[in-house]
Order: sequence, then structure tokens, then C-alpha cells
Amino acid sequence: MERKPLDTLISKNGLWVSRNGRLHGVKKCETSQKYIRIEMDCGEVITVKNSKTSRAARTLRNHKFKKPCKHCRLPEDRINQFAKKVSVKDEAKVKVVRSFRLEPEKPIQPNIPQELEVPRAEAKVDNHFSHDEPRAGTTKHTNHPIRQGTNPAPKKKSSGPSKTPKKTFQPKSKSKKTTFTPLQKNRILSLLGPGEMISFSKEKRSFSELESILSTERKKDIRKMYEESRENLLGKLERTITEFFVDMGFMEVKSPILIPFEYMERMGVGEDKKLAEQIFRVGDNMCLRPMLAPGLYNHLRKFDNVLPDPVKIFEIGPCYRKESDGNSHLEEFTMLNFCQMGSRCTRDNLEYIIGELLDFLDIEYEIVSDSCMVYGDTIDVMHKKMELSSAVVGPIPMDMDWGVDKPWIGAGFGLERLLKAKYDLKNIKRAARSESYYNGVSINL
Repeated sequence: MERKPLDTLISKNGLWVSRNGRLHGVKKCETSQKYIRIEMDCGEVITVKNSKTSRAARTLRNHKFKKPCKHCRLPEDRINQFAKKVSVKDEAKVKVVRSFRLEPEKPIQPNIPQELEVPRAEAKVDNHFSHDEPRAGTTKHTNHPIRQGTNPAPKKKSSGPSKTPKKTFQPKSKSKKTTFTPLQKNRILSLLGPGEMISFSKEKRSFSELESILSTERKKDIRKMYEESRENLLGKLERTITEFFVDMGFMEVKSPILIPFEYMERMGVGEDKKLAEQIFRVGDNMCLRPMLAPGLYNHLRKFDNVLPDPVKIFEIGPCYRKESDGNSHLEEFTMLNFCQMGSRCTRDNLEYIIGELLDFLDIEYEIVSDSCMVYGDTIDVMHKKMELSSAVVGPIPMDMDWGVDKPWIGAGFGLERLLKAKYDLKNIKRAARSESYYNGVSINL
């Protein structure tokens, strides 16, 4: 007989057998990665491990019980059906609410002006055809021998080269245009400063001239930053946010970057999930953290009943994911996560904290409702078409796996995206830890 998980057996029978052998009807069942919270028809609520080999699983699999619970008031025919091990089509079922939806997250496509789009490397820029090779679909002209019986026209003597222009297939243009190769376009785009734009279709300067002008401007920008502040924008933003949350009464924590992969399984990202492919594994049992949530969960549990209500903590630190390339994604990025547990954990309070932070940073935003692979329903914070943050109002079923049983609110922000929004950077890499850019300005000069 195939050993099915406990949640599958409960869903199949709609019944539960307690340790004293009493048969209960199941009113509601919520499951996380490790545990199940079961509410009986009689009002009793219990939390058990979702195991294939537990006593409860064996009892349900073998349909064994002593007597029904008199408070659940199970119908006689339902009790008899369970005792007789009825077929699947006749069995009662109860809906099991899963806590995680692992639909692939759609990457946000930034709105890039057409003239700034970088062409694919394989595209060729070729506006002219050779004089020697015919264009596709045309015939190359050759000198045919004089046919017999015809009188050829007498040849004119010429002392110099012929003044008659050769026919070509070069399209006529009203004005001279400068052409750039894909590599040249990429180079020019990398040298543009924050807020600068260029139209290659209208540009009349040559590549070397344009590169020299932009390189000179970037050198001036770097010298100006050295004279005025000498602060890296990413580090400065981290210090600014730290000061903001400390003043708001939050305690700063620092959790390990290298974590057990078992933490990711508790977050609903097991070996069989597609999201697991984005995790950088270290050995068999460890990985680089792709999010700050595991560390915050552990701190909330340990600070509960130690710190005054509500418990308020935050963390800023690096995270790692095998993200797809794009203007808003990085494989190494910096996250801010803040969390409050206990009283005043409402959506209004969550939106108030988010609003105070972004107003403090002078970043425009709007709040929309969405869903997340890990947390389910979320509150997304958007800047134009770029997601700045995903926020959650707990509790959620996943809390059971971390020993957290109180209401909470929390949100996570990508610091590089905050910089991209604040300074109108063209690419997220300009805001990241980099050897090519400093404060959004190219240093490959």
C-alpha cells in the first residue's frame, strides 16, 4: 500500500482519529511545509506534523478507531463507510488550503525609449552595398561580346578617366548619417551619465569623437564626487535607512549569509520547486541566502516575550539569486527587510511605515495588491513599472514552521532598485556593487 502524507489522508476521508481513538469530523485543515493545523467539527484545534509514518497516518490509512466523538455529531452512514474502507468515489473530502503558490514571477519590463534600446550583438549595421557584389534579386552587369552582323558604335578616344558615374545600388540619402556598430552603441550607452539620452539615428558625430567627449565628462563627474562627498551611494543609502528605522524604534539585526537549505524548505522552496533552481548551493546542505526572511523569523521567535510589545526588527544585507539578465535584476543584491510582531499589525500601519520611508528618501510610489510565490497575497510598492517592495500582513500558515504564532507585518526592499528610482539610472548594474560603475557613472575610461 502506498504511504500517503497525512494531509492527503485527511483530505480523502474528511476525518481525524485522536490518540484516545475518538473519530472526529474535520471542519478545516491548513498545511505548511512541515505541520498541519486541524479544526474539528466539535471546535477542537490541534497542530501536528505532516508525516507519512505517524500514528495518525497509520490509523487513517487502516481505518481504525474506538468510537466517534459525540460533539462532532457524525452521521451514522459516514462512520460506517469509514469503517468499511469504502471506495474513493464514495469518500468524504475536505478542502486543504495550501499556503504557497509557486507560479513563476513575471519580471518587470522597464519602459526604455526606442533610441536607447541596445541591439542584439548579432545584428549588423550595413547601409551600403558593395560595387562589386550585386544585391540579392538583381543581376550583375557584364560586357557581352558584339553579336555577329551588328555595327558597333565607334569608340571615342579619351585622354582621361571616364566622367560617367558607375551605377550602384546605394540608396540616396538627404543628409549624411553616422553609423555605429552594436559594440560601439553599447560603449556609448555605458558612458552616458544619469539622465543623459542619445539618438543614434540623428547623431552626426563619429564614434571616436563622441567617445572622447563623453569620457572627458565622466572624468569631471568622478573628480566632482571626490571633491564633494567621497561617499558611495549604496553605502550611504544603507546608513540613511538604518538611521530612519532606529529612530522609528526598530532594532537592527545581522543574520548569517550562509544558511542551511532546510530553511528554504520551510519557506516553501524545496528541492522539487522551480524556485530552487535560482539558489546558489554550497555543498549538500548549505546555500547563500536568497532572502532575509529566515533570519528575521528566527529573531522574532527568540525576541518574543523578551522585548516589549510590539517586537520591531529590521535587517539590511546582501542576498544572492540566479536571476535572469535585465535592467531590474541582479544575481548579487542588497535587501532591506523590516518586521513588526504583536500589536498594531494592520495593513494601515504597514502602509504608513512604507510611506514614511519613501517620503524620507524622496521617491515617488504607488501601492497595488498582488500575489507572491512564497507568501500568497501581498502588497506591492511600485515606482512607475518597477517593483520596489513586496509587503505582507501576517499571520500565514508558514509561521507554524518557525514557531511564530502572533500577528505580524513586514516588507522587503531592494536597495539597488531604490537607487535606480531615486537617481533615474538606466540600468540596475549602475547602482550595484561594481568594478565598472561608481555612483552610476562609468569608470572604464
